[in-house]
Amino acid sequence: MKIIIALLSVAALGGTASAQQAPQVWVGRELPPSTMIVLTPDQEVTSKKVEVGDIVNFTVVGDVVENGAVAIRRGTHAEGKVSWKTGRAIGGKSGKFEIAFSSITLNGRQYPLRGTHRQEGRGNTTAALLGSILISGRSAQMLPGQLVNAFTVSSIPY
Repeated sequence: MKIIIALLSVAALGGTASAQQAPQVWVGRELPPSTMIVLTPDQEVTSKKVEVGDIVNFTVVGDVVENGAVAIRRGTHAEGKVSWKTGRAIGGKSGKFEIAFSSITLNGRQYPLRGTHRQEGRGNTTAALLGSILISGRSAQMLPGQLVNAFTVSSIPY
């Protein structure tokens, strides 16, 4: 009886040790790199108010589906950063800014994004030429509901 208990104990310990040594491989689905994600800004962004380095918050517009399964849900949070800006100027020049997409947050983890979006205000050069040199262009404005595209950098598990 003692021999059987001892053998069962050794077998149990051996089984536990081998289970701890064997890495668990999660075989799941992954969203491939360079997958397009359609985003919209959470609030108005204008060349009057933003500065280079400001973080701009975005929301995923529609579910991103891969092989019939939802990989990224509509409403998921993403971020970009203002990478370039110029204000409107005399002579009808419009304001402009550029946003570089940086990350998307899924299940509490951030994944890198790539891509940029350049927004330009309407110029007013015709009025400036016909009227006065003091006329300036319009500020660049990006509103919620405006659609922009970003792309995944690497695979994202889902």
